[in-house]
Amino acid sequence: MNDRIASRLADGDALFDGFLDWLEGQYDETSGGFYYARSSIASGAFAPDIESTAQALNIIERCGLMNRLSAGSRDGFVRFFRSKQDPVTGFFYDADPNMRLDDVMVGRALGYSLAALRKFGAPPLYPQPARSEATPDYMATPETFGAWLRSISLANSWRGCDKLSHCGAHLAALEPSRREPYVREAFACLNAMQHPETGFWGEGAPYVQLSGTFKLQAFYRRFGEPLPRPERIYRSILRVLRTEEAVDMCYVRNPISLLASMARSIAPDELADIADITLANLAKLKRDDGGFSREREHSPPAPNVAQVKPGESYPDMPIPVPLGLGLVEGDMNAGTQAVLIRYTLRELAGLPPVHLPAPANWFSRRGADAATPIHHFPERSLERP
Repeated sequence: MNDRIASRLADGDALFDGFLDWLEGQYDETSGGFYYARSSIASGAFAPDIESTAQALNIIERCGLMNRLSAGSRDGFVRFFRSKQDPVTGFFYDADPNMRLDDVMVGRALGYSLAALRKFGAPPLYPQPARSEATPDYMATPETFGAWLRSISLANSWRGCDKLSHCGAHLAALEPSRREPYVREAFACLNAMQHPETGFWGEGAPYVQLSGTFKLQAFYRRFGEPLPRPERIYRSILRVLRTEEAVDMCYVRNPISLLASMARSIAPDELADIADITLANLAKLKRDDGGFSREREHSPPAPNVAQVKPGESYPDMPIPVPLGLGLVEGDMNAGTQAVLIRYTLRELAGLPPVHLPAPANWFSRRGADAATPIHHFPERSLERP
């Protein structure tokens, strides 16, 4: 059975023809960062952003290409992320002021930036204080935190659970002794919200509920708790894969990552179904420029609001933060997920990692002439005031 799955996955690698060339074309040597899409570059209206740069770095690492980075490009990555850090809050922000108003984007940028700097053994310039002007009022006490959790609408499970899970950045900033009652309150609330029949959380279309559950599993894992009702979740994932249409790259990736996080054995016939459905859905999102598009119709111009689709609604949506023009083109958000899907399918099948072929000169001269080297330091824990 593994040979058959391996053959299917090898055939699926044809979807990545031209992808690494697309990725290299998104790099900006001046800033050391990566653009979201081709239109981000061609329009002249956008700059390399935190998420796209971190996602590009994750692709490079996952594909075993970190050794292709010159000293100059490595220093460029470090310089890029450090330039985004606010000395007062310790958080990382793009230039668009509306990004600071989206707590989900802020939480993602913090996690992405710190993880990227760790890859190069470089600390952030500033610690993230336990409280700052970026700390929301709901973090005042465990009781106000619990009230906030219960106030979050799950009318769109994906968006609501994303908001819930990204409070983890504020919990992580607390000393362990102060954090514990907040974490206890969080799991008491979340466990009570879970649907006992499906194992999912919240409302919305089946893929929306699955995606909300995917968001929450990251929160559970971060604070050392297993997802409750895993068998119900597994059966619900299979049902959604087999019966629903995946119109967003996240709908292709989220079930695969959720399955991997559950670390369970999958029957061979079910694994074959999962692989076939996933590869068929992935093919529908491949673009002529070599990349992958986040949505079937186009690349969403502002991925921070792409969770809520036309005809759906969610209260208090953030202001869109555009990263591209929204053309039928590849985008970095989809590209990093496509690569993750490819490697995770092999993991689920128990197959050894096999990297995508890369040209011998891929990225070899990028950043090679950077003028100012950056000193690297051993990884250290951040000091908390």
